[in-house]
Amino acid sequence: MDLISGPITKTLILFALPTLASNILQTLSSSVNSIWVGQFLGESALAATANANIIMFLMFGAFFGFGMAATVLIGQSMGRGDVDAARRAAGGVVGLALIFSVVIAVVGWFASDRILHWLVTPPEAFGLAHDYLRVTFLAVPASMLSVTLMMASRGAGDAVTPLRFMILTVVLDIVFNPVLILGLGPFPRLGIAGSALATATAGTISLAGMITWFYARNHVLRLRGHELIYLLPKWSELRFIVGRGMPMGAQMLVISGAGLIMIGLVNREGLVTSAAYGATLQLWNYVQMPALAIGAAVSAMVAQNIGAARWDRVASVTNSGMAINLVMTGVLIALLLTFDRAALALFLGSESPAIEVSRHIQLIATWTFLPFGTTIVLIGTLRANGSVVPPLIILFLSMFPIRLGIYYFGYSTIGSDILWWSFPLSSLASLAMAWIVYKRGGWRRTMPQPDVE
Repeated sequence: MDLISGPITKTLILFALPTLASNILQTLSSSVNSIWVGQFLGESALAATANANIIMFLMFGAFFGFGMAATVLIGQSMGRGDVDAARRAAGGVVGLALIFSVVIAVVGWFASDRILHWLVTPPEAFGLAHDYLRVTFLAVPASMLSVTLMMASRGAGDAVTPLRFMILTVVLDIVFNPVLILGLGPFPRLGIAGSALATATAGTISLAGMITWFYARNHVLRLRGHELIYLLPKWSELRFIVGRGMPMGAQMLVISGAGLIMIGLVNREGLVTSAAYGATLQLWNYVQMPALAIGAAVSAMVAQNIGAARWDRVASVTNSGMAINLVMTGVLIALLLTFDRAALALFLGSESPAIEVSRHIQLIATWTFLPFGTTIVLIGTLRANGSVVPPLIILFLSMFPIRLGIYYFGYSTIGSDILWWSFPLSSLASLAMAWIVYKRGGWRRTMPQPDVE
């Protein structure tokens, strides 16, 4: 898409919609898989997947920043018409993703038990979480390469190709899950490990299809001939991606680290609360999708406009992103709170005592995604020009001293409810800090480019 001219709001919506659809499909797949697990294997298995999935979010968060740094380079390169620089950035981050993901898969396989002990995983769920997590670690290379290619494609202005292959992944994952969990037809009954294996298989097939598509359609980021050397980036390029990417990755590590701590605190409240929180997270995944899609679209659009020296459009893109997010997220919150009981029954069963606990959590904390989404849009604008340290500081302060401080000082007064109140209160704090950084304007300085000579 042309992101540097024409109507801003319309272009931003059209560019964000494929990413939003991809997020919906990905979350739908996760939700359907959780329904299979919850209905066929019970609450302990559902709690096990919640504990394992937060680990995977942590692993992907560690690499997220490198992908985002490359995406910024790709966006600014495309904005100024330098396709070779965009391909160089894409090749470098794909090569880095391959090395990183293989290391994570090997380390994760052997460290699964220790990780679950750190999370204080309930004994009833420990064995299931172990089986699920180990198989999931095996899928990390294919999954990480897929995510990297999708991020790079969106940075180049193509959000449709990632959507195509997200559809393929989701369809395969939903079909394979009951087959491998229950052992339908000629396949063995693998239980919770079957759910993880289904996801791994679907992701691998989709990755192969996406690489084939890139070359069959001569995608702008495909590498041919001498360009294949871009998979081994020069030190100057790697230094740039790592230097800009580490703070961005640290942002995700802060978020996932806070999630790990929250899982540990919730687990201390017992299995029912742990299962309720796991189901709540499944529904919250849908509520946060507009913010994540719009934030990614704003970042790519701002990056291309900065590359084209269209600074006059940057503030308008950011304002449009915030407005669109408030409308879309507000509608989703209203729908969720209206139909929460029916939605929760899909994951927990209609008679589960965890349903009422989960409804209580949602009534207190779901509105947190309004300030959260606005913060995501502002951070997307900042990182589009390489401003990566202020967002890291903002997220660290809101997730740790503020959120944990709220828990520490409030638990003795209102008990476990302070866990849920800490979400909106810390989100409001992060929004206030992000707005101050955005308005001060220091992030508008020209981002230095890597030396490729």
